[in-house]
Amino acid sequence: MAVPASIVPFVIIFVTTNVTPQDIFAVGLFPFMAAAFAAVTRIMLQAYRFKYFIRKFIGQDISSTGRTMAARLAGEFVTYTTPSYVGGEFVRIAWMSKQGVPPGKAAWVATMEIIADVFAVTILGFIAGALAIMKGGTTIGITVILLALPTFLFWFIVIVYSAKRNMQVPMFIVRIVERFAQKKAEQYIGQVNKALGDLCTMSRENFASSRVIRPFVVGLAITFASYVAYGVSFLVLAETIGSGIGLFDSLMAVAASNVVGNIPITIGGSGLTELGIWAYVSNLSTIPNFEEIAQDSKLNVIIAWRIASYHVPLVIMWIAIMKLAIGKKPAEAAPS
Repeated sequence: MAVPASIVPFVIIFVTTNVTPQDIFAVGLFPFMAAAFAAVTRIMLQAYRFKYFIRKFIGQDISSTGRTMAARLAGEFVTYTTPSYVGGEFVRIAWMSKQGVPPGKAAWVATMEIIADVFAVTILGFIAGALAIMKGGTTIGITVILLALPTFLFWFIVIVYSAKRNMQVPMFIVRIVERFAQKKAEQYIGQVNKALGDLCTMSRENFASSRVIRPFVVGLAITFASYVAYGVSFLVLAETIGSGIGLFDSLMAVAASNVVGNIPITIGGSGLTELGIWAYVSNLSTIPNFEEIAQDSKLNVIIAWRIASYHVPLVIMWIAIMKLAIGKKPAEAAPS
């Protein structure tokens, strides 16, 4: 479902503009492969951060490095195939719980990953937005800042609130669950509230201790490194048309596109991500018309980048989630 949905914007571009599949392939095989490699490096760094957080916050490895990173990639498949890049944390929590990790601790690891991602992308988004405004790109600059601000504030409030008192499932959600799952509603809500309570307990214990600072800073550094790799994925393709865009500008462009792609409208930010990066590299100062977008020579590079940075990693994530879903076949019983 995600792949066909993500291809729709490309089809629209091919039909309504002068861009053709041949233009996309014109970027060259080596630059495309280099961009794809950089994009895969990004998700591998995120997978390693997951393993690092498990070791630091749980106190030990719960599986081999390969299996742990594969579980992170499997969760990322869900993240990449839902609006607003959400859902992967539930896969990771379920996997950790299956390995014997208490739900509260599993939720804590997932939450720290989310916070690291949110802090990295919003901080980069604020910088990108401010720089765009300074360069005259008021429309894209203000848009990026306004989109990044609510996400940053929400998670900041969650951190502060959870460190002071326990969170519980809101009553309006309880009523919805009771309406659709009358018999098991109490059991489900109880399990979720217990996990939230354990999470808040972990939050109070960790935020009151200096032990959490170093692991989180290291995790945040890994997250920023993953975004540098993301920036490289666009840089190598932008160089094929002599755009003159440097690494820092590429990093700012992909950060802005990520913020715009987080709007929960399309699967995996399809269409929005491309629009966001086009608007940023074009230093957009007004509301663009369709003809202006359609005639831009950067479209072929942007589409090639999207394929390299989204569809190629998606294949790797799909393999990971299939392995996680199928698992090892049980050994056949020895003949008597």
